[in-house]
Amino acid sequence: MLIIKKANLRGVAMKAVISDPKTGKSYQVELDKSHESGIVGKKIGEKIDGGLLGAAGYSLELRGGSDLSGFPMRRDISGPRKISSIISKGVGFRAKMKGIRKKKTLRGNTVSADMVQINLKVIEHGTAPLDELFPKEKKEEKK
Repeated sequence: MLIIKKANLRGVAMKAVISDPKTGKSYQVELDKSHESGIVGKKIGEKIDGGLLGAAGYSLELRGGSDLSGFPMRRDISGPRKISSIISKGVGFRAKMKGIRKKKTLRGNTVSADMVQINLKVIEHGTAPLDELFPKEKKEEKK
């Protein structure tokens, strides 16, 4: 019998989206396995050192994320688990009318290896601007 670990099936690298409220811009960084291990286990609201992501001198706050299936993280669900819950407002649900409740699948508030995207917010700025640390890649035009 062949047993394959879930992490090997994922095949998708974790991405970090860093938002800078000072400039209103966001920057996307692809993380390798060594950097992922420093983030796994962190909860929403915790501070992360920017040097872990290549932004030395910056202090970042974990604001949320989503897993491989697209289920969003939610602050009020403890742990790295995935659950189905009846919700009426907040992350993961937008009511079309007042009083509507719906059963939705959501992720817990702890980052796990199943996460594909994590969202971070700059709390303290470093010496170098983020534009220099994460330059925008130019797309080549098709001929």
